[in-house]
Amino acid sequence: MEPTFRSLHPLFVAEVEGADLRQTNAQALLDRIRAGMDRYAVLVIRDQPLTDAEQLAFAQRLDGALHTKTGISALQKNRFGNEALTDISNVSEQGELMQAEDRRRAYSLANRLWHTDASFQDPPGRYSLLHARVVPPVAADTEFADMRSAYDELPGGIKARIEGLQVHHSIAYSRQTLGFEFSDDEKEKLKGAVQPLVRTLPRTGRKSLYLASHAHRVLGWPVPDGRLLLRDLSEHATQPRYVYRHTWRVSDLVIWDNRCTMHRATPFEDLTYRRELRRVTTLDIEPTPALAGGG
Repeated sequence: MEPTFRSLHPLFVAEVEGADLRQTNAQALLDRIRAGMDRYAVLVIRDQPLTDAEQLAFAQRLDGALHTKTGISALQKNRFGNEALTDISNVSEQGELMQAEDRRRAYSLANRLWHTDASFQDPPGRYSLLHARVVPPVAADTEFADMRSAYDELPGGIKARIEGLQVHHSIAYSRQTLGFEFSDDEKEKLKGAVQPLVRTLPRTGRKSLYLASHAHRVLGWPVPDGRLLLRDLSEHATQPRYVYRHTWRVSDLVIWDNRCTMHRATPFEDLTYRRELRRVTTLDIEPTPALAGGG
């Protein structure tokens, strides 16, 4: 059975129906999912009871090499023993709810800022695949913003002004805006990376803003001027008409294209209710021959 796509938002996002990702090996089916990503940028796939190994394997089949240099890895070891599997949760290594003063919780609060996964690395992230394992009985949603449509609706003068600009992205910067403090050794591991402010998606040719809370300096501009520009563009790009809010169910898998979306977690009573998700992110590099057309 071929997967079908049901639109969830006027501009982007679709729910995929008729797909069991544990069994999705055929090139034609993978190509159809990639084509869905090109069109919608965010895909919601319900009822996917994936193990860690199955989630990792599907991400590799879909898009190749996996991102392992996560920001949190500079602070502590991965509790799953695999740096490609990012722990998006509010529980400790012992499986207990984190306390308010827990350093890892303070670090994770920055997920509530609009961001793009791994923009602070070179190469950055391409696709992220987030899988829900434990969902609290209260709203603990994730919001996504369409950076392609946001770019399309910019005035021509602003498009001309920002074309070709380069921006330094730093996860240390985004955390420090919330008062998180890094050691000198941690700062050394989190130097950041330079990315274009406007990206062109290879297969579709569409242009997109490439923004994030990690973006903090426009190269060649005075720092205050660059930060004002980035703030104004972010405020434009996260207006309600560009935003989709996803309400999680257990076994949901949501895939998004980091090159043309931003996302953020929404607040919930994280000191009271457990929430556990696993994220895998692929690297934005040229696809191998086996993944031709899938980059």
